[in-house]
Amino acid sequence: MTHLVAVTACPSGVAHTYMAAEAIEHAVKAKGWTCKVETQGSIGIENELIKDDVAAADVVILTKDIDVQGQERFEGKLIVRIGVSDAVKRAAAVLDKIETHLQETA
Repeated sequence: MTHLVAVTACPSGVAHTYMAAEAIEHAVKAKGWTCKVETQGSIGIENELIKDDVAAADVVILTKDIDVQGQERFEGKLIVRIGVSDAVKRAAAVLDKIETHLQETA
């Protein structure tokens, strides 16, 4: 089973941060994968990823509209950077591309 971690953040740190997290979680569940999503919003970091979360991850998704704090945690992992709007509007399509990549490199 594929395990994914993600960090979502947007310039204002409000709605889109959380909408992106929800969209990613929904799309991952639809694929039968597992995930944990950290949000870096206006009220700080929530649902913070711990070392074990990162170690278990097959893929890391980072939103790229603003610098995500703690990116060094993901060194050596497959990292996919997407716009927060793509996470909100196209999470399923992004995961389809990730799935194709994982199958081609397996």
